[in-house]
Amino acid sequence: MSEPNNLPRHVSFIMDGNGRWACKRGLDRIDGHREGAESVRECMKFAVEKGIRYISFFAFSEENWERPAEEVEGLMHLMFQAIKKETPTMLEYGIRFRVIGDMNRLGDSLRKEIDECCKVTDKENCGTDMIIFLSYSGKWDIIQAFNMFMADSFRKGISGNPPVLDAGILSGYLSTSGIPDPDLLIRTSGEQRISNFMLWQTAYTEYYFTETLWPDFRKNDFARALEVYAKRDRRFGKLK
Repeated sequence: MSEPNNLPRHVSFIMDGNGRWACKRGLDRIDGHREGAESVRECMKFAVEKGIRYISFFAFSEENWERPAEEVEGLMHLMFQAIKKETPTMLEYGIRFRVIGDMNRLGDSLRKEIDECCKVTDKENCGTDMIIFLSYSGKWDIIQAFNMFMADSFRKGISGNPPVLDAGILSGYLSTSGIPDPDLLIRTSGEQRISNFMLWQTAYTEYYFTETLWPDFRKNDFARALEVYAKRDRRFGKLK
């Protein structure tokens, strides 16, 4: 496999197929999510190896709260364990850890573990930012951004004509403010939809779909996606 010449600055993943992976093997669904955590670890290390500045993962959507309580509880416990286990690895690889989403819906112990990991890995000279989208949806993100803009406008006592909201201003209120939009979005398991993920931020993102189930996604799969991306002609609606 040839080495791609141009690499994306921000790669994002929709990790799909954990449950199907487990069912095919006669295992519980949580076992698929547990194996999927290993894929996150491998992709995280590979991103550092390739010099990719931002890598993000859609771990749990706002809609996922509607899943059976037992599965939700298992996923939250798995997230807690994974963060605790991988914090030393993040420090070793110079990774800054961040979590984006509606944190109010998370349990106290998980929020505490997230806060501690974020603080200990917060380095100015980090090589890669790893971002987990947890209890997140694109629609929620846009709505909360608009509400924050309006609240700020009222606090500033703006009178007369209503404030004008443009794309630049709204972007500054999104939960991803300060993070560049994804250059490449990879979705596994053969599904070809965005599933309410970063609706605003992915307007000009390149998409890569693979039949590989997330627990089977490893370094070679990541490298193949980067090779495909390198051949894309990104014009952002303009002519070259």
